[in-house]
Amino acid sequence: MLRHALPACVALALGTSAAFAHVTLETQESPVGSTYKAVLRVPHGCDGKATTAVRVQIPEGVISVKPMPKPGWTLQTKKGRYEKSYQLWGETLTTGVKEVDWSGGNLPDEFYDEFVFRASLAADLPAGQMLYFPVVQECDGAAARWIEIPAAGQDEDALENPAPGIKLLPKK
Repeated sequence: MLRHALPACVALALGTSAAFAHVTLETQESPVGSTYKAVLRVPHGCDGKATTAVRVQIPEGVISVKPMPKPGWTLQTKKGRYEKSYQLWGETLTTGVKEVDWSGGNLPDEFYDEFVFRASLAADLPAGQMLYFPVVQECDGAAARWIEIPAAGQDEDALENPAPGIKLLPKK
């Protein structure tokens, strides 16, 4: 009996580690028109090297972004114009954070950490669809680019370097 269970346990363990091999979001769904706390989970470095920077691209429709500083890391944002204007709390927003960069830190390959920002999801985002946050993880001269977004109908599990994403739920 143990002879048959052992291969199944090994396959399960390998399958589980593969699922956590890339940068992911802790909460993978949120209603449109709500505030979303994005927790980017970084489970390892790049080919054994320590992570020294994490950059996340903010997709259109994610507005009023406020990243959380991390001790020992430099935090910068890149701002730009939105493709259209958005209403938030009675204010019209036409520009905002388009990228968040944490750099200058040192996250050894054998450790795990999280990088956090808060944002509002525009009410007119398409409920039922996925919204992706491409991430570049830099590691002492190497990089892991978690930037692949599946084409319509493509299974995201088939991607080698998938961007973390959330499923947009209907407005509450």
